[in-house]
Amino acid sequence: MGTAETIAIEDAYMPRFWDRIPISIERGEGDYVWDEEGVRYLDLTSGWGVTSIGHAHPVIQAALAEQGSRLLQNTNSSLTYSPARARLLSLLFGILPANLTRAAFLNSGSEANDTAIKLARKITGRTAVISTNGSFHGRTIATVSATGQAQHRDRFAWLMPGHRFVPFDDLAAVEDGLDENVAAVIVEPIQGEGGVNVPSADYLGGLSRLCRANGTLLIVDEIQTGFCRTGPMFAIAATDAEADFLVMGKGIAGGFPLAGFAMTEEVASRLEMGDHGGTYCGNPLACAVAHAVVSYLIDNDVSAHAAEMGELALGEMRGWQQAHPDIIKDVRGRGLLLLVELGDAATAARIADECLSRHVFVRQTQGTGIRVFPSVIIERDVLMEGLGTLRDAIRVAAHQEI
Repeated sequence: MGTAETIAIEDAYMPRFWDRIPISIERGEGDYVWDEEGVRYLDLTSGWGVTSIGHAHPVIQAALAEQGSRLLQNTNSSLTYSPARARLLSLLFGILPANLTRAAFLNSGSEANDTAIKLARKITGRTAVISTNGSFHGRTIATVSATGQAQHRDRFAWLMPGHRFVPFDDLAAVEDGLDENVAAVIVEPIQGEGGVNVPSADYLGGLSRLCRANGTLLIVDEIQTGFCRTGPMFAIAATDAEADFLVMGKGIAGGFPLAGFAMTEEVASRLEMGDHGGTYCGNPLACAVAHAVVSYLIDNDVSAHAAEMGELALGEMRGWQQAHPDIIKDVRGRGLLLLVELGDAATAARIADECLSRHVFVRQTQGTGIRVFPSVIIERDVLMEGLGTLRDAIRVAAHQEI
């Protein structure tokens, strides 16, 4: 078709929700993608944290072909059983925290968070939900209402009532906000879209204890941090926190749309027939792909690899900060969820644009940040290639500041 024609058609028929990059991506392999003219790019965004084992991985291709030749969607939808779904459930409960014993699947992270909030209100009979400033939990009306960023929330006239916001990594503020009407606290173990904000070591455990003492349910949003993104299979595993709901998405199926949430037996025992449902609640094709992806993560000890590559990258980035303290304010992250924070949004934009001109995709985040979150299996030499390009782009921006 060609890039110009693709762009013309999309611009003619799609609503203008985003500022688009005038590049049309046609195919991918590993951490690289190619546009319609055959130009190769290195993807340090993994499709916004989704292509966890790279683009077009052979295990995903095999799962799609095998399950696609059998069944795409269950007869009578989720009212019938599915061996593909059963295999995925069996695998997940070998890696999920031990206190979580039930799980349900949905289409997207937004829908999964939306459902967890809905069920928490139903179970407790309470209406208030506490989330944190800077959080991001989705784009449905309920999850936008729970998102702690005015830029995403305040443009909509009618938000869901009952949402309260407290500073991230502030247990005293949560304690002050808890009362007999708080159904749930929803939190990301590390804020992703909010700027890769890493809390103190005792934050999630303390949050868990506060919630339990108040009869409030804790919803841990691992949509971005799950499936080895920060090193462990789930970020909460590195803490002593116990979630009532753990929400999963993005990397679970390596780019195929799937999300879900796990819950405790106590939570599950308080749910009733009809509390939730949906046409694609554990679609066989999605479950087969997710089983292939999660099996690959387990069998290849990707947790250790992601942690190692993350330490390597952070070490490189700290060197940049020492070399350019005038424009780099901070570097932070864990595993392969990383961010370089610049002094202003204009500098960050110049760096992102310079990277793109050198055929590397990064993500400008919260204006001043450059987020780096490639596949969790990225090889050392490919990671160093991408970091070298980002380093050179920072040097160009530093020269422009002189």
